[in-house]
Amino acid sequence: MRIGLLTEGGYPYVSGDARLWCDRLVRGLGQHEFDIYALSRSERQEDEGWIELPPQVNRVRTAPLWTAEDDGVVHGRRARRRFAEAYGELAAAVCGTGAPGADASRGSADGSPGTTDTAPGSTGASLGTAGAQGARGVSEVPDGLEADRFGNALYALAELARDEGGLVGALRSEAAVRALESACRAPGALRSARAARVPDLLAVAAHFERALRPLSLDWYEDDGLGSVDLCHAAAGGSAALPGLLARHFSGTPLLVTEYGVQLRAHYLASGEAPPAVRALLAAFHGNLAAEVYRRAVLVTPGNTHARRWQERCGADRAKLRTVYPGMEAARFAEVGESAEGAGSADPDTLVWVGRIEPAKDLMSLLHAFAEIRKEEPKTRLRIVGAAAGAEGTAYLGHCKALAAQLFPDEAEGVHAVGDNPVSFEEIGGPEVPSLPEAYAAGAVVVLSSVVEGFPISLVEAMFCGRATVSTDVGAVVEVIGGTGLVVPPRNPRALAEACVALLRDPERRARLGAAARARALELFTVEQNITAFRGIYLEIVSHSPVRRVVVDEAGEPLPFGVPAEAHVPGRWTEPRLMAAGRPRWAAGAPVRATVRIPAGEGA
Repeated sequence: MRIGLLTEGGYPYVSGDARLWCDRLVRGLGQHEFDIYALSRSERQEDEGWIELPPQVNRVRTAPLWTAEDDGVVHGRRARRRFAEAYGELAAAVCGTGAPGADASRGSADGSPGTTDTAPGSTGASLGTAGAQGARGVSEVPDGLEADRFGNALYALAELARDEGGLVGALRSEAAVRALESACRAPGALRSARAARVPDLLAVAAHFERALRPLSLDWYEDDGLGSVDLCHAAAGGSAALPGLLARHFSGTPLLVTEYGVQLRAHYLASGEAPPAVRALLAAFHGNLAAEVYRRAVLVTPGNTHARRWQERCGADRAKLRTVYPGMEAARFAEVGESAEGAGSADPDTLVWVGRIEPAKDLMSLLHAFAEIRKEEPKTRLRIVGAAAGAEGTAYLGHCKALAAQLFPDEAEGVHAVGDNPVSFEEIGGPEVPSLPEAYAAGAVVVLSSVVEGFPISLVEAMFCGRATVSTDVGAVVEVIGGTGLVVPPRNPRALAEACVALLRDPERRARLGAAARARALELFTVEQNITAFRGIYLEIVSHSPVRRVVVDEAGEPLPFGVPAEAHVPGRWTEPRLMAAGRPRWAAGAPVRATVRIPAGEGA
């Protein structure tokens, strides 16, 4: 079958989200054809180029989400009226205006002091009043009427973009800002929205314009997403928006995979925005997430933590199917299986591996290590990883300063050189040439995060057969499943006690490490991930309505004109197909079915 793989800020670019997972999926399903539709996030990402693509990738179509040139489309009076109506309805749905009983249902979710909303399984990061009142996907799922308003307005804008050639200029126009302002000032609007000032409105309108850029793309015609058998979005949000439009225009079924919930990411990213901006953006992305979940045939979260978010955002439980991300186990096999690899670990060394950023809470880890040193003076801590961006670089500097303060260089005698028990290293250096060797260096692997989605470093440690101590965030408990110790986040004393317990009990470490490796090999390999999606693809296509018609010589529909074998690469049958997605596509004469005569039989 032909799959339209939809990505944002990742595959097929060298850097970005879900890059490795998508590449493994495409390579593992060589019997299918893939068309890649990718939205890039930055000019730098585009300049870095693509990874090497396998032969089953037929084509790649890209579009920048970080910029958009004016399309030069000048709308006439009728088009301007259509835009004003559709955009105004979209803004009204976001602001909650005009819905029956809007005022009565507002209650404490509309600005009451102290209203917070934390998703199930999260680490206590409060969304605040604005997040609670605007989200609707977490604290208040859009009801059917409101969800229909948002979806209808979205598709009206898409149809206008298709008819007129684009909406870039219209979405940036003063008319868009005025429509947004009218919705914010209308009776029944969110209290924070009613307090929006001009700078807030401009910021929100600019964000809407960026998020809605996929509406203006030319991806939805017969030779684009209209020709694929299935759209598979590698994330929610903007990545799934082209899939929504392909479903609307062509009836193409949509599958959505989320290993990190986009709505949650938007909440965390907008924490420092003004209350009005935060409320409106939360409402917009909450409505978009609800629409994606409504229209998708299946939604595949990567763990139960993500699944709980999706359910609170309006996803139907019957559509949810957890599929764990697949990871390469072979690269860790030597460390995990060989006695030499296991024996090379220093029994007095703790290892932390990952991207260095504030969410990893290395400060608490360093304070915990100070407590560990009081109980086990020979213990060392190796922090292996690179800083993530400017914020990560600054955080790394703070961590190094704290380590120098807590652990002054120690020396055994007056003539010896001092040595700090905490080291900061990067993969590829002389001490840690490769990632498996980083995990092999220690007896216990530690994860100290306060925010985490799917803990990849924890799974890698499990592949290596290492005992782990982790904080109870994200999907950690689900991943560990009893094969490691779990403590509350932001609790250095509990973290220290758990580490000391394992450092003092080598037999327990060995048992937990063996159990962890067995669990990882059962649940988190590339093979199980590919097998799951192979079955899901066949299931969706087999239950999807027929969108193409094959006719015989007399112009009558040909029964069984498209056999199941037609979805398998090969010259099994070659009937010519007539698309039936939009009325105007069916305007031409029916296409006759053809019969292929093998060579040599015509004589």
